[in-house]
Amino acid sequence: MSTATASCVTLPRNENQALAIGQYACDFMSGSLGEPSDAVKHRTIQFFTDSVLCGLSALALQTNAPCVLRDEALDYPAEGGATVFGSTTTVAPEKAILANASAVREWDSNGTNFGYNPALGHTAGEFGHNDFYAVPIAAAQVGGLDGAAALRGMICLDEIRGRLAEVFSLKSYKIDHVVHGAIGSAAVYGAMLGATPEQIESAIGMVVAHYIPWRAIRAGKQLSDSKGASAAISSEVAIMSIKRSMKGFIGPKDIFRNPEAIWRQFEPTDGDSPFDLVLSTSGDDFAVMGMHFKLGLYEHQSAGALQGLIDLISANPTVLENPDSIKGITIVAYEPAFGIIGDPAKRSPKTRQSADHSMVYIVSTMLRKAIEMASENGSGALADGNDEWWKLLMLAPADYGRDAINDKATHALMDKIHFEHGGQEYDDRYPDGIPTSLVIELDDGNKLDSGLVMYPSGHARNTTADLEDILMHKAGLLGALAMEDSGTIIDRCNNIESAGSLDDLWDVTILKGDSVD
Repeated sequence: MSTATASCVTLPRNENQALAIGQYACDFMSGSLGEPSDAVKHRTIQFFTDSVLCGLSALALQTNAPCVLRDEALDYPAEGGATVFGSTTTVAPEKAILANASAVREWDSNGTNFGYNPALGHTAGEFGHNDFYAVPIAAAQVGGLDGAAALRGMICLDEIRGRLAEVFSLKSYKIDHVVHGAIGSAAVYGAMLGATPEQIESAIGMVVAHYIPWRAIRAGKQLSDSKGASAAISSEVAIMSIKRSMKGFIGPKDIFRNPEAIWRQFEPTDGDSPFDLVLSTSGDDFAVMGMHFKLGLYEHQSAGALQGLIDLISANPTVLENPDSIKGITIVAYEPAFGIIGDPAKRSPKTRQSADHSMVYIVSTMLRKAIEMASENGSGALADGNDEWWKLLMLAPADYGRDAINDKATHALMDKIHFEHGGQEYDDRYPDGIPTSLVIELDDGNKLDSGLVMYPSGHARNTTADLEDILMHKAGLLGALAMEDSGTIIDRCNNIESAGSLDDLWDVTILKGDSVD
């Protein structure tokens, strides 16, 4: 039997966790388990607003998958359905979720979790992203619920997927991390629309039995649309599954203990699930509080290197005035950063999706921007302090466009970078932090050393950056690409908890800019 304390509930490995997740979602959405703190609500709203601006700007710049899937959604009009970004036409909710989640994820610039909870010994270290807020928004639109209910659904979904990421590493078995989000999506969508715990269990069983995505979508020398749309497609099938279950279809039961399902296939047991699952019910200790922001467009594994670069050029800005003096740059990081964004194939990216997964490209692009600004304005007047440097050099969609990818100055800097695996010393420090060091060697023999960076700006355990200020700049940067006045949508998102009907939430005019692809 699940056990509860004042602030959490434990779903033990020797019981039916799929059914227990369904019960938790129903109880959490009803408010019977308690209330998340104001800090949890505020943090969730920050991630929500950030994700929406990412999505709207991706549509404005005509990125392929979001536009294709938005058009697809509009081909499925449905009375009493949900809406896509930039429209009040209601469509099938699973299609609205597919479209909006794809747009949110396209830039790879919204929130990230690393599946790390040492207090409970739950340190599986699975990745995950805040891609799934379209699910509770759609459920609220379909069910006529208010913004407070939608916000509660966001917290619940992040809690389920975030805690699963702490106890089971899908990537270790070449399964894509979006499975955790799909499970949370089925549970929250069902709970918000009156499903029983048994119906949610059935839907989770269908998701796990029928729709497991392999990390093949992330392999290859140049990445495809499938990489960015993975969360969207998995959330689509999750909603299809819960809708089917609520109409009477019965999927596999007790899927976490099913001997033929992924959990016990990859981590065999004598009959139990491989893990206990602890889900928060009230207070401050929710999974979302340990998730991380990206302060611009970059793969999250590169955040430590970007912080190291900013630390060095802010302390030694004159190096920007003589870039030819840079003899070499050495970056040292941990696995999986070295394997994912250090892949030799990504030293010559040809697409935006590959460029934003290339450590050498990401760092070289930020450094090239700094050098160009110093050439125009002098290094001494560029920025004052960490926060101003992050805002000044924030990587934007244009930094991954065709012209940027082929920029000769960027490639000259890329050729100077040597990326190394730091071995056990670095690996042991992840996923507590993002252990990275960066050294700039000058032609006079001097070396500028960042030292070990663990908690870069945007990291949940960073205590020095003015996160609110930097995120406001990011929202303005992306918002200006998406609409003439982004303040309206930013205000709507920031005040979601007090919103009544959400029918017109996405009623905005999205600009049509030049494609970056």
